[in-house]
Parts: sequence; structure tokens; C-alpha cells
Amino acid sequence: MLTDQQRKRLLQVARQSLRAAVGSGQPPDLRTDDPDLRRVQGAFVTLRKHGDLRGCIGHIEGQLPLIETVAEMAEAAALHDPRFPPVTAHEEPELDIEISVMSPLRPVGNVSDIEVGRHGLVVSCGPRRGLLLPQVATEWGWDRDTFLAHTCLKAGLPTDAWRRPDVTIECFEAEVFGERDESA
Repeated sequence: MLTDQQRKRLLQVARQSLRAAVGSGQPPDLRTDDPDLRRVQGAFVTLRKHGDLRGCIGHIEGQLPLIETVAEMAEAAALHDPRFPPVTAHEEPELDIEISVMSPLRPVGNVSDIEVGRHGLVVSCGPRRGLLLPQVATEWGWDRDTFLAHTCLKAGLPTDAWRRPDVTIECFEAEVFGERDESA
């Protein structure tokens, strides 16, 4: 678990990266002595505009220190989510940032072990891979089977593919926090 101060720092980094990406600010200073922020760890950055998804990109598995991952994913969510046009400088103040810091993936032996709202899912089959964050199932009011079906769809697989023996199901947990949490 991250401290409130660490969360605030990551949210500041994400906001500064977002502003820099759309041309309305300077990139953040990523120097830190904090070992938790320097730990190699996966993270996703989600952007919402008036409550609606506006971008979400991340790495499930760590490739860089957490603070750098958050900076890069904030820029990527703003400019490179293929579902949306790039964020403009005019839009930036209207966006809320949410960060999901990922735990390592672990295989799911029995789908009954999946806890909706606690676990995120990755469904894989050959080169196809779909991921949904834990909060997605809660936001949509899905049960376990619906969550699995939508994760299959995200991978480009049939909704019942999770039942096949050649499909791999993995789960993870995420520490999720956002600017709305900070203002409450």
C-alpha cells in the first residue's frame, strides 16, 4: 500500500505529464529517493471527462520504476488510446485522473476464486490477450461470468472462450486512487 503522500506525488506526476503531453505545461521532475516510487511495477492511468472514459493505458507488468510508468502512461492515455482522439490542451482541465498500481499476475486455478471488485483479469489465447481492471466489473455491475465474458471480448475471443482449456486466465489486484479521492 502506498502512503497518502506517495499517492499525491504520483497524481501530481500524472497531471504534469498530461499537461506536458497536450502542450500546456512542463514535464514532471521524476527524481525521487522513495524506494516505493522507484520500484519496478505496472500501472494504468485512466482519464475521465465528466465521468466518461476519455483514455486508459498501462502496463500490467513492471518495466520501469513506478513513478516513470505513471508519467509515461498519463501521456499515452492522453495521446495514444486508439479508442479516442488525442486530448487537447482545452480539455485537460476537465479531466480527472485515476491511477491503478498493479500487483503481479497470478494464474487462476478455479474461476470461483475470482472476486468481482477485488480482482482484475487477463484472458490469453495464443497472441490474443485482454485485460480489464478490477473497478470495471464494479462500475458496470457485472457478476463473475459477465466479467470473464467481457475480458474475452477485450481479447478478441468469443464470450465463452474462458471455458476452453487452451485459454489462460490470470488475475491481479490493483491499488486504485484518483484526484477525486484527494479532493473528498
